[in-house]
Amino acid sequence: MIKPTKLILKKPFGFVVIDKPMGLTSHDCVNRLRKVYGIKKIGHGGTLDPSVTGVLPIAVGNATRLISYLKGSKAYKGIIKLGISTNTDDMQGEITKSMSWPNISIHKLNNLLDNFRGEILQKPPIFSSVHVKGERAYKKARRGEKFDLAPKKITINKLNLISWSQTQGELEIHIDCSSGTYIRSMARDIGNKVGCGAYLKKLRRIKAYSFQENDSVQLPEKAEFYPDNKKPRILNPKFFLKHLPSFQLSTEEEILSWRTGKSVNLKEGLHSLKLTFETEFNYDDSENQNILVFDKNNKIAGIAILHESKIIKPKVVFNAIG
Repeated sequence: MIKPTKLILKKPFGFVVIDKPMGLTSHDCVNRLRKVYGIKKIGHGGTLDPSVTGVLPIAVGNATRLISYLKGSKAYKGIIKLGISTNTDDMQGEITKSMSWPNISIHKLNNLLDNFRGEILQKPPIFSSVHVKGERAYKKARRGEKFDLAPKKITINKLNLISWSQTQGELEIHIDCSSGTYIRSMARDIGNKVGCGAYLKKLRRIKAYSFQENDSVQLPEKAEFYPDNKKPRILNPKFFLKHLPSFQLSTEEEILSWRTGKSVNLKEGLHSLKLTFETEFNYDDSENQNILVFDKNNKIAGIAILHESKIIKPKVVFNAIG
């Protein structure tokens, strides 16, 4: 009797870029995709508040192990409302102060924004996920506890004033910033600088790392079963890791060494590595440099660390054996 052949299904691997709708948490989006793809191993690459829309990269399958190797800034477009302060620094919170805003020209307002360009110190909102003595700050804030958060160093690469409405007291901004920046805090601090308080009225993320708006798709409708032709397209991670030098395994010996967690010698030293135009790589300081490793079929085999300019040591190995 011939035994039936066991069907081996290809596991999804890569990134899905969701255009997150308003009202859902980032975790809500992850849970939705877990049901769509039928797997648990899914994680997002950067939290968005429920009221914020836009680019939310989500890693599917083993690509979750690549999230920490993503690189790049984040960009947003938002509207800041002067004259009103809230306890959350956005429209979701309770109003704590209300006053009229001054008559200010767009030129003067733009000059004021110079205080927030470049490398600055920023204090996170009290309603945030920052840890305070082992507990999230927002949990303490919800209980009405009084505490102070230490300012953190962030970088504002670009801060453009798109428009200013004197009658509405609203300024629209475009900002490109380092990870860890709170746009809510920026709204609060801009209002304090003007002298009338402010909150973040609206926000949309238009870029996260190398993921752009035109990469994003709508979040699928909630469903336990989703046909393959309706599932969002999963993007190849290699397109979002171009900042890393890469190495391709070429022999069976190299592949076996790699899959069993052993180091691989670079026959031509650093010249064995392939560099892209996005790669920032200093040959004189190559120790502990992360390397993207490909197999013979140009599929991602994992992440390695370059050691002594001639050896790559496995750090993340996909399809490992032994």
